[in-house]
Amino acid sequence: NVEVMCYMQSYYPRIDRETLLPFVKDYNNIDTNEGWYPPGHGDLYESLYNSGLLDKLIEAGKEVLFISNIDNLGATVDLNILNHIMRANSKSQFIAEVTNKTRADVKGGTLIDYNGQAKLLEYAQVPHEHVDDFKCVKTFKIFNTNNLWISLEAIKDRLEQGILDRDIIENHKTLDDGRNVIQLETAVGAAIKNFPGAFAINVPRSRFLPVKQTSDLLLVMSNLYTLEAGVIKMSPKRQFPMTPLVKLGAEFKRIQHFLKRFQTIPDLLELDHLTVTGDVHFGRNVSLRGTVIIVANHGERIDIPSNSLLENKIVSGNLRILDH
Repeated sequence: NVEVMCYMQSYYPRIDRETLLPFVKDYNNIDTNEGWYPPGHGDLYESLYNSGLLDKLIEAGKEVLFISNIDNLGATVDLNILNHIMRANSKSQFIAEVTNKTRADVKGGTLIDYNGQAKLLEYAQVPHEHVDDFKCVKTFKIFNTNNLWISLEAIKDRLEQGILDRDIIENHKTLDDGRNVIQLETAVGAAIKNFPGAFAINVPRSRFLPVKQTSDLLLVMSNLYTLEAGVIKMSPKRQFPMTPLVKLGAEFKRIQHFLKRFQTIPDLLELDHLTVTGDVHFGRNVSLRGTVIIVANHGERIDIPSNSLLENKIVSGNLRILDH
């Protein structure tokens, strides 16, 4: 049997960027959604502790907490990592999973050695003049997947000692009404610096499969992936291990619009790069290979016919098909 445990995350008041005062005037009114925000996944530790769930897990005999982003479909319990943690001579208190960067991950947080201790460096913490260095895959070859394995007892010990420190990230936002606010957030992986001996494991790309946008959803729904015993795996028919780079325009942003534009999901097994912008619709059994760019000009519509094969092609608004 699987027991699902729930807890409530914290909510913090937004800060007005001009006055640097809390956006919320009445702290008893939590119905004003624009005035509040969740302070990042770094709040997980305090939320588990304050809700009593941390103690409940420890009392039930649980030793290790596996954490992952909810949108990461590749994050499953890896018994090899768990076995390493549970070895008597190991008992690692904090392990972070990292994987090699691709063009799609240049803004992903990475791990650095800071005074002999592992530390998480997020994109938002990088000064503007060093952003290009941070995004260089030759300088920072790996990024944090946010798959974390942490000792429950170690979490409790550091919280009770008040030494579970995490860097605060200043996040600037603009509300729907145009007002500018500041959100102070923390990242769950930033706690790594509080665990001496913490380290990272470079895992296969298959353990990082996030679905944040419809471009990600297109890949997951395609024949690039198969589902085996609850684990999403890349199809063995794919010749290259890296996932294609897909960029879909604003017309595909909302899920209902995205689904209406595909009669069936195209064959992407041999795709390297896809860019689609404008009013574009796909027929049934379309195959996309190599680099495909489809651009519909404003006021025009492009319909990719059923059973079409586009390989290294540029399709423009007047339906001209050019070799790429």
